[in-house]
Amino acid sequence: MSLIPDPTVAHPLPEHERVVFLEPLVTDPRIEIGEFTYYDDPDGAEEFERRNVLYAYGPERLVIGKYCALATGTRFLMAGAAHPQLGVSTFPFTMFGGAWAERTLDIVTSMPSRGDTVVGNDVWFGRGVTVMPGVTIGDGAVVATGAVVTSDVPPYTVVAGNPARTVRRRYDDEDVERLLRAAWWDWPVEAVTEHVRTIMTGTPAQIEAIGAERRKTGDPDGRGSHA
Repeated sequence: MSLIPDPTVAHPLPEHERVVFLEPLVTDPRIEIGEFTYYDDPDGAEEFERRNVLYAYGPERLVIGKYCALATGTRFLMAGAAHPQLGVSTFPFTMFGGAWAERTLDIVTSMPSRGDTVVGNDVWFGRGVTVMPGVTIGDGAVVATGAVVTSDVPPYTVVAGNPARTVRRRYDDEDVERLLRAAWWDWPVEAVTEHVRTIMTGTPAQIEAIGAERRKTGDPDGRGSHA
């Protein structure tokens, strides 16, 4: 019998080192990445935390859900990238220490934070995407190649461009609610495996029906949860 991929193994495809599951590679407690979310990069995919999560100087978190696909060059700019804009200069004097820091530290510490960056589950990022600080990207969204995400993206929405704008919605409101209720990404991996063909090719109604049947049979993880 074929094996289910192990989410604790950094290289799920030994013959393709460019593909890594990110959860076992994360060491920063401010970064939380769900099972089976992967990054594809031919040049040092293991360095995602250092090379692709930028300006993480503050307490703000990066949260990425399960089953997300991140293409080469997907980068997250954290809130530490912000420069003061209270006066005529945006130069970051404070970061160079010494007398500059002594005279300006209060300016930086009093700046409002853009907050955590949160990505839902089953989100697909095209090559070279940039996500700005404090953005929330909903479950099932698709972010096109080269997009710069500067504002929140609703669930199951396709966005593209700089700044990223809605191209289309993948499903209507009723179907989106079906999918969010089913939350298939929270099913045990054995259940995901059992229904993987339907997850890949089925309708929201079919996914909802599977979730309802799992709840009916007493599966504690049949419903899942979503923000």
